[in-house]
Amino acid sequence: MKKKLISLFAIVVFISCNQNKNTDADLANSTEIDSTTSGQSSQLPPGPDSSVKITESYARQVARDAYFWAWPMENIYNRRLAFKQSPKVGLMNGVLPFAPLNSLAMLHDYIQPEQRWVACPNQDVVYGAAIAALDETPVVVQVPDFGDRFWVYQVVDLRTDSFAQLGKMYGTKPGFYLLVGPNWKGEVPKGITKTFRSKTGTAFIVPRVFQDDSPEDKKAIQNIINSIDVYALDKFDGKVKKQDWSKLPSLGSPTKDGGSGETKWVFPDKFFDELPTVLKDAPPLPGEESRYAQVLAVIEAAKKNPALKKAMIEEAVKADKELIDPLLQFRNWGIPLAHNWSTANNCAAFGTDYFTRTAIAKSNILVNASLETKYFYQDLDSESARLSGANQYTVTFEKGKMPPVNGFWSLTLYDEHHFFSPNPIKRYSVGTKNKDLKYNPDGSLTLYVQNIEPSPDKKANWLPCPKEIFCLYFRCYGPQEITIKNIWTPPAVIKTK
Repeated sequence: MKKKLISLFAIVVFISCNQNKNTDADLANSTEIDSTTSGQSSQLPPGPDSSVKITESYARQVARDAYFWAWPMENIYNRRLAFKQSPKVGLMNGVLPFAPLNSLAMLHDYIQPEQRWVACPNQDVVYGAAIAALDETPVVVQVPDFGDRFWVYQVVDLRTDSFAQLGKMYGTKPGFYLLVGPNWKGEVPKGITKTFRSKTGTAFIVPRVFQDDSPEDKKAIQNIINSIDVYALDKFDGKVKKQDWSKLPSLGSPTKDGGSGETKWVFPDKFFDELPTVLKDAPPLPGEESRYAQVLAVIEAAKKNPALKKAMIEEAVKADKELIDPLLQFRNWGIPLAHNWSTANNCAAFGTDYFTRTAIAKSNILVNASLETKYFYQDLDSESARLSGANQYTVTFEKGKMPPVNGFWSLTLYDEHHFFSPNPIKRYSVGTKNKDLKYNPDGSLTLYVQNIEPSPDKKANWLPCPKEIFCLYFRCYGPQEITIKNIWTPPAVIKTK
């Protein structure tokens, strides 16, 4: 009896399994037939349908978001448009490197305090500047023999992300280096040492060469910097081109300058007219495709609806004031460190970190990558009060705790707009370049930050400040690993009076 029951159970299970298999097959066949006969595609549409009517509130939301994350790209692109207007290589207003696209202009000394094109300049290096239109042509970058002198070429794309490593910290050899755009497929000529490819059609090249604050070094650097150059590939002949950068002509400015703050580069009323061109120059990074499609669809809809366009501009104006303007102040962003200093760990490597990229673009655009330079920012004293010329401060480095750098360090003072503050001794920073700094008997070093001239024994270490609010900015060029990782940070800014 038991054997019969087992046999019967096995038969039932067999029949049930076969019925289930048939059912699954029928469902699969049914699904295939339905999908095929309906004519529906299994792929999702490429993006929003720009012919769909959208609400004003949605357009405002997209506009506000796009204004924030695309602000740095329009900032750089509009600088490209300005450089395009340069009639020849020279100095804008007699103080700032200015050259046609795909060519370089170099200073031959420290940058002058009058310039307002770039916030947070420094007087530790001799600057150069070139904007390359890599969507038009590759460019050649000349690197001379700098000897033991510290140097670095900043090379960033439209997003202000670094894509070429040229500097003393990389062990770069003298030679010719080629920068190409994302779609370039030409042949690299003989004599080129290395090629770097940008992700965007626009690149910004800024050579920085260290210079002591002495007449002797200002003379010694000239022969070196005269061999720095950038030019279009069709001008490359394998020979070093020499320039006398001390003889550049003074050129007019294509922008409205003269204010106390940085030259305005991003305009809310023109933002969405320019954005499609800017986004074409900088194809989406992985994951950005839907973001690009969304904003371009809204821009397309606004072309047919003036009310939407007006709403988007209004939102851009609000975003400029509410989101962008507060980022000028260092205390509003960054990685908090000891004594109210702050920093960023991904300078010139922002990717899709939209907040940090825009914060740095607003407060101190064109920063170097972390291996090249480490930056520390300060708006407050050790008691968290705003730095003000109504008070006096000290910054003391204990013996054995000087900045760990392979290059040099400096402490620069800026006014509330992040530019040099005029002072009677024309000193805007102190650091390695100053050979007359006086150390304390115990081996420590104290810097004096104040508006009033200190006693003669302290004057060599004096960093003058305005009577109003100001900020401090600490640079470590060629930072050692403990500096890069924020294990070492600058000392406290102590209020003494």
